[in-house]
Amino acid sequence: MAATTPAVQTRQKKPLIVNAFVEMCSGHQSPGLWRHPDDESWKFNDLDHWVELAKLLEEAKFHGIFIADVLGGYDVYKNSLDPAVISGAQWPVNEPLSVVPAMAAATKNIGFGVTISTTYEQPYHLARRLATVDHLTKGRLGWNVVTSYLDSAARNIHGKATQLAHDDRYAQAEEYMKVMYKLFQSSWRDDAVILDRERGIYTDPALVREINHKGKFFDVPGPAITQPSPQRTPLLLQAGTSRAGKIFAAQHAEAIFTSAHSPAVCAKSITEIRELARTEFGRDGNKIKVLALVTPILGRTEEEAQAKHAEYRKYASTEGALALFGGWTGIDLDQYGDDEELREVESNAVKSTVTGYAKFSPQNSKWTKHTVAEHVAIGGNGPIIVGTPEQVADGLERWVEEGGVDGFNFAYALFPQSFKDIIELLLPELRKRGLFWDDYAVPGGTYRENFYGEPGQKHPLPEHVAAKFQWRAGVPAEEHQIPE
Repeated sequence: MAATTPAVQTRQKKPLIVNAFVEMCSGHQSPGLWRHPDDESWKFNDLDHWVELAKLLEEAKFHGIFIADVLGGYDVYKNSLDPAVISGAQWPVNEPLSVVPAMAAATKNIGFGVTISTTYEQPYHLARRLATVDHLTKGRLGWNVVTSYLDSAARNIHGKATQLAHDDRYAQAEEYMKVMYKLFQSSWRDDAVILDRERGIYTDPALVREINHKGKFFDVPGPAITQPSPQRTPLLLQAGTSRAGKIFAAQHAEAIFTSAHSPAVCAKSITEIRELARTEFGRDGNKIKVLALVTPILGRTEEEAQAKHAEYRKYASTEGALALFGGWTGIDLDQYGDDEELREVESNAVKSTVTGYAKFSPQNSKWTKHTVAEHVAIGGNGPIIVGTPEQVADGLERWVEEGGVDGFNFAYALFPQSFKDIIELLLPELRKRGLFWDDYAVPGGTYRENFYGEPGQKHPLPEHVAAKFQWRAGVPAEEHQIPE
């Protein structure tokens, strides 16, 4: 969309949290754009590809790099994996945690939010992997906690035809987090490693203990095999908007990732999560930061931006877009005719989903599967804002004012050119408006310190559920019982 109307006036300017949104694949949210001569997303197998991105974004003072992930292919559309395979729609895709230490070694400040599912990996093993990378990055790791959504992952990892039911996945995730907090926060005291060279004691055994967790989904005796990392628990990110997802976010999330085509769609959900955090979990809901997915397409003039958008459309893959839509929604639009109006079909799921899209794109008088494909082919399930730096900044301010968001996960149309355009054109305009910082709040600090802008805030906030699990330095074991 073109942002051509004046900005809504915010009550109080607040610096935005700005992340790059990527995945270890080609195209990510814009399938088919890998064919564009200026796109380099297809180089995702090369380590230098990611290291150079991290250096570019840190020099521009991005808060973090948010790395999405999936554990299966998009095979709902046409009941086949072929459309995703042919178009390169998040296929092939590499494991995201592996590349983070290399990016961290080339930088000092930028954070790394990595998507990892609670459904397909044992908590003891994941706690080790996350703590290791938090050590190697000097505390610059975030964990985007997801429960997964593709049956293809269930078939390949668990050998089952379908995944656990939605609410069962969240029930498992709830217990999973409790195990993780026990391992991260409770099984070692802060000062357990003493490195006493005279007595030959590396770690005081009295300051390491089993957690003896026995639950419905997991039995984990512990203790954690890794010593406490700089953040103990990585910065916690989450992206659920169902009722179960909102309750999970209200208790655990420090940041929430939302994808919607209009700020009005996410505003109600954000308000509900923050209120649940306050009333049910004793948290300050305003400290839960919300990051919206946006794909900016920038030009020095509106005509230049619109020309870029039109050019990108020529490379977008309809088949890839419908493959992604099928995975996100579980809806196979191949069963409908090319000219069939999807708001009039029998399926309530199809009607409600497409009507939701149409509500915020009234310029389309008819919604067919091709209209849906065009809607998600660039930028995925989030808005495109096309225009000059001033126009795009106006659009972002509208999301802050109307949606209540605190920042943005910027997706790309072209990698890395879209990020270079953001750096060269958009960030100076945001700084001019007091919406973007000049430097990291805590140079050389942890992800959490820079996220909150608070030196010393390496561990979860005192009001966060994880804080009560922390076995702090100097506290006898009998005075800190592991919470259940």
